[in-house]
Amino acid sequence: MAKHKRSKTAASISGGDRRNSRTTVSGPSEPSASTFRFELSRVQLPAVRERMLSGLMNVDEGLAAAVAEGLGIRQMPEPMPKVLKTDVTPEVTTSAALSLFAQPGEGGVRTRRIAILVADGVEGDGLKSLAGQLVAAGAVPRFIGARLGAVESVDGDPIEIDVPMSAAPSVLFDGIVLPGGERTVQALAADGRALEFLKDQYRHCKPMLVLGDATAVLGKAGIPTTLTSGEPDAGVVIGQLDDSGVSDAFINALAQHRHFDRETDPPLV
Repeated sequence: MAKHKRSKTAASISGGDRRNSRTTVSGPSEPSASTFRFELSRVQLPAVRERMLSGLMNVDEGLAAAVAEGLGIRQMPEPMPKVLKTDVTPEVTTSAALSLFAQPGEGGVRTRRIAILVADGVEGDGLKSLAGQLVAAGAVPRFIGARLGAVESVDGDPIEIDVPMSAAPSVLFDGIVLPGGERTVQALAADGRALEFLKDQYRHCKPMLVLGDATAVLGKAGIPTTLTSGEPDAGVVIGQLDDSGVSDAFINALAQHRHFDRETDPPLV
């Protein structure tokens, strides 16, 4: 394969605004760049990766530079030669059909799977009530613990574990509830599996409900409650279990599915 003449560096292109493109696709550009990097990082031939970049140069130089940066390509290839030598005015400048954000569906939480991490010392009655509210909204809550069996509750009956953490990876869930309670917080903060579960939920921009002193578990995992801008993270809902509005706030956050304002490259956590 003949090599393209190289000119621009990825850094010189990415120094500009990556969102200014000849063809605008609705939705954030960073998830698109991450997807291209994920797929192309599994391509073994450098020439194939460069050819894909040369094609992206005709679509959006900023996107191509973001992909190149993640692939360790410092010099950008020339744009791939076009079939037509004359520039063509695009018939479409914004395509809602290509955007999940433009077609969010019904906007509810029906079928969304929620992981409720539990350990000995939880407020059983309150968590069961919260789970009931999630079910009423159409969600599918599951109690996740270190092992099968039941965990002790400080009030009411023990809570039966639906599935252990070892058999319930974070990617299977659309959101997480982190309960408070001194013993619960200590157990979760000391369990590396729980911390990794929590980190994966955060990295994937999923909504999180943090109750009472469970903020200490967030701290142990190194998870901030604000965005890099300093604004509150709308996907991290903090409150008390007996607060009547906390479940509604979490359900509203869950209805947004993902909170991409949280996403950074590289990830903070």
